[in-house]
Amino acid sequence: MAKILESVPNYSVGTDERIIEKIVEPFRRNNDVKLLDYSADSDHNRLVVTNVGSPDGLFESTLESIGIAVDRIDMNEHTGEHPRMGAVDVVPFTPVRNVTMEEAVELAKRLGKEAGNRFDLPVYLYEEAATKPERKNLAEIRKGEFEGFSEKITRPKWKPDFGPDKIHPTAGVTAIGARKPLVAFNVNLRTDELTIARDIARKIRHSNGGLRYCKAMGVDLEARGVVQVSMNMTDYTQTSLQQAFELIRVEANRHGVEIKGSEIVGLVPSDALIEVAKHYLRLEDFSADQVIENRLLEDL
Repeated sequence: MAKILESVPNYSVGTDERIIEKIVEPFRRNNDVKLLDYSADSDHNRLVVTNVGSPDGLFESTLESIGIAVDRIDMNEHTGEHPRMGAVDVVPFTPVRNVTMEEAVELAKRLGKEAGNRFDLPVYLYEEAATKPERKNLAEIRKGEFEGFSEKITRPKWKPDFGPDKIHPTAGVTAIGARKPLVAFNVNLRTDELTIARDIARKIRHSNGGLRYCKAMGVDLEARGVVQVSMNMTDYTQTSLQQAFELIRVEANRHGVEIKGSEIVGLVPSDALIEVAKHYLRLEDFSADQVIENRLLEDL
């Protein structure tokens, strides 16, 4: 049976359509990869690409895409709301079918080694692929961002897993890893006061005593005239989207602010949305088997 993984590489570009299309092209034309989605955001200045495919197909297409990004993105000129440390900021692999987490880790290591050697790019392994406890959390690796990495990378504690011991002058550094499915979930507030979004993010994220499996930050969406609580839900089966949404609603009310809307970046497992429907519709004894598309897939 075919081995299938998901990859969701993030690139530090959100407005240049020519670069975006070149980065995505290797995934489009690889017969062993299916490009599911790609979305670019000008405020975050970030491109998120979602693919599924075989280990070899994802290795080949991702490596080519990394080379394109390294060649065309200059981090010295990059600005955006999302924390970032490199032209190819992060590349996570997630097992989907007939693939173990150990195999996903091996793919991350294989890609990291080749990208480091071929593109003179420092690479850190994170999450399940991490070689040190402090590297498991991507946020710990990314601290200091591109501007601070020239000094950070000289410390023995932050010697890269692959590639040179100095940052790439224009492409910075990259993190490659293996993890469970993640949901990028954002909630927009009817205010332009960034301090409110930051305060709410501080209250809800796990690192400050908030929701387990929730990473959050406040973001100014200047083009839209609102602020955002931007989240990564790292295990939606343990902390649901509706839990995060309701806690944000409570905290926003304390500030006299309403929720304008929410958004999913990239793709989301259907189970995550089914749980939201069960919660708000108060469905009793509901099963994912009652979803038409799920039943159809069983017969394919």
